Amino acid sequence: MLTDTHAAEKTNHSRQNVLIVGGGPAGLATALMLAKRGWTNITVLEKRATADYYEPDKSFNYLIDGRGQKFTDFLGITDKLIEISVPNKEFYLTEIKANGSKKTFKLPFVDPKQKTAYWIPRRAFVLLLYQEIERNWQDKITVLFNTTCVEINKIAQEHAEGEQLEVVSQTQNGRVAKFEPQLLVGCDGIYSIVRNTLKEWDKSTSDRFEMKCFPSPSSKLRYKVLSLPPNFPLDNSGEEHAVCTMSYAVRSAFRDSRRTLSLGLLPIKNPDEFRSANIIRLPNHEIWKLKNSEQVYNFLEQAFPQLPIHQIVSPEEAARFASSEGGYFPPPQYCSGLHFELRHKQVNQGMGDPSSTVGVVLLGDTIHCFPPDIGQGVNSALEDVCVLNEALSKNDDDISGALPLYESLRFADVKALIRLAQIAFPWQYNQAPLRTKLWNVNTLLRFLLNRLLPQIFSPPAFFLIRNYQLSYQEILVKAQRTTQILYILGLIVISGFLASVFRLVQI
Repeated sequence: MLTDTHAAEKTNHSRQNVLIVGGGPAGLATALMLAKRGWTNITVLEKRATADYYEPDKSFNYLIDGRGQKFTDFLGITDKLIEISVPNKEFYLTEIKANGSKKTFKLPFVDPKQKTAYWIPRRAFVLLLYQEIERNWQDKITVLFNTTCVEINKIAQEHAEGEQLEVVSQTQNGRVAKFEPQLLVGCDGIYSIVRNTLKEWDKSTSDRFEMKCFPSPSSKLRYKVLSLPPNFPLDNSGEEHAVCTMSYAVRSAFRDSRRTLSLGLLPIKNPDEFRSANIIRLPNHEIWKLKNSEQVYNFLEQAFPQLPIHQIVSPEEAARFASSEGGYFPPPQYCSGLHFELRHKQVNQGMGDPSSTVGVVLLGDTIHCFPPDIGQGVNSALEDVCVLNEALSKNDDDISGALPLYESLRFADVKALIRLAQIAFPWQYNQAPLRTKLWNVNTLLRFLLNRLLPQIFSPPAFFLIRNYQLSYQEILVKAQRTTQILYILGLIVISGFLASVFRLVQI
């Protein structure tokens, strides 16, 4: 849980320079946490043009659950989050089949005992964090948009022992700036320049900053996003229109695996905002072969005869969709190194002085990245910020003690999180129908056994993840324990069957 230690005090630590690479949720959250602790001179580098910059193929929704709300509660913005989001307590989905029939049903993924989670578009959540900076922390935090980190160096200090960081940034118009931060924070995602620099510095002694990748049934699935207008018509007659707070699954008329697909839409609060229809399929699907707007229209009209495609997909959007490369779901991956230290002893300072250490710390997708199956990307990143705050609190903001503690507190959960990403909900995209059915049977079996014998069997891992009071490590232990019990029961049943067959043969 985040604490507000030293929030109102100005200490030596508040005079330290902080540079954060990456202005997404993890980067802005880290800046806000440090500012509330009393740190100043915090700079955030963000390559996008604005906090709410719209990227169609990254216009996905977040579900901010109890883990993410640890941070919003600390910052005092949970009420603002609730105002601009859709609660998941009553999560309804309308399925629209190819023949135009519609069915609305409540999804069984909500545990009424758990804290309400909230659906919000990514850019709306990033804007919420940035607006908090503008309202309350402009004197401590500076966000530089259209700015990219291009180089990180270790430089020798004049009149001092040790080394200092030098970070070079460049704006889109070519302006170069240099920073010498006391604390460098890497929140720049899976292709992090911060982590890759540390990997080069450390490669002769370890592989701590090398991403370790693991297989997952959802890895390497391709995705694209089709932007639909607000309140778009749900039928060719135009009598029924989409409701912004409703989720939709629009099924195609195609049945063969290389053409069938669904348009998945998650709820949003703003009725005037464009809707994002997610398309997630295998790399050999026909939709990835569409090269121009005419091909897009022809394919979508055949796939979704129940929708007035020409009314809801503009020529500009059809052309953008055709030219977009989309993306691929990454394999679950993590690195074991979450921090790096340079010794930085000034002539008149003792080894115990907090500013005698130059530190680098990594958070978010920079240290753990995985497909969106379990909805923990943003929540785990915000929880990283919570753990870093805890480590700073326990060390009086001395980064020489706080950064190693952050790594020791967080690493086990990072490793468990990646394993959960492999097993919790990887077959939801129906990429292999038979495997999907078997996975559904396994999930249902665990769910029923938990209802019958809750002291012995845990719920499926996907349900356990919603319990923010359990760490990822605790969740994984519970899921693995149930798996072991099921294996033992399976062996007993098989042994009993073989014994019966053996007796029958003897008779």
